[in-house]
Amino acid sequence: MKRFRGRTAVITGAASGFGLETSRIAAREGMHVVMADVQRDALDKAAAEVAALGASVLPFVLDVSKPGEVQALAAATQARFGAPHFVFNNAGVGAGGLIWENSLKDWEWVLGVNLMGVVHGVRCFTPMMLAAARSDPDYEGHIVNTASMAGLLNPPNMGIYNVSKHAVVSLTETLYQDLHLVTDQISASVLCPYFVPTGINQSDRNRPVELKDADAGPTRSQLIGQAMSDKAVGSGKISAAMVAQFVFDALREDRFYIYSHPKALGSVQTRLEDVVLQRNPTDPFAGRPEIGKELRAALRALG
Repeated sequence: MKRFRGRTAVITGAASGFGLETSRIAAREGMHVVMADVQRDALDKAAAEVAALGASVLPFVLDVSKPGEVQALAAATQARFGAPHFVFNNAGVGAGGLIWENSLKDWEWVLGVNLMGVVHGVRCFTPMMLAAARSDPDYEGHIVNTASMAGLLNPPNMGIYNVSKHAVVSLTETLYQDLHLVTDQISASVLCPYFVPTGINQSDRNRPVELKDADAGPTRSQLIGQAMSDKAVGSGKISAAMVAQFVFDALREDRFYIYSHPKALGSVQTRLEDVVLQRNPTDPFAGRPEIGKELRAALRALG
């Protein structure tokens, strides 16, 4: 995409983190902004701020894991602004712990938001964008899906999150290829951030009551994972605002992979070499053995 003014952006998870910062940039670029989030009070505040930047804003409260609610978002967008040009399927939640300790409700919640939220966004908005491209030779569209570096790696003690984000990478790579089979006017990118202070480590605040395990508290491994996540995310030096700018840079350059921490790609290369060379998975703490020693000691003490 080379032009933003007068065009429309749809952003989920828009009340905080990458979603809010991307909404701010979209407003400054002169776009109409559809801001969707599950948390009404935070969304109302964020939408008022973005509107004060001069943008036409459509706030929309929804749970992206619910297909009917995403379909309603698409219909509201079409009615207000027409087909969007930039769709940012960004809403996400975090969860950790040893993979066999995740409950069925944990899986339903994380996959429902992180994966199915993206699926619903792609399913609902792509046909609208393709129709706009067929009717207007000047139309440009781009879909960005938020994955994670955990979608390219497999850090231990956070398997449920890894699974959801690997699926988003696969979905988005396929979306890119599928779009290029049928049009030159719409493309796709995948955002793979590392540890960035966004509030995702506290996403349990928005977990639906029906997907909470009322009779069981977090396991020891989940508490350890939460503490490590809080520390890593809280100490991140790359801001959400910087990542949002990386997203817009990628839109202008039609660049598929968007990274917040390119230096982390060394670990991705090691993982891919493990696959190609048929090696057993490399110790993820090879470069920071003290962290691995601490985590193993904590988890083995459980026995």
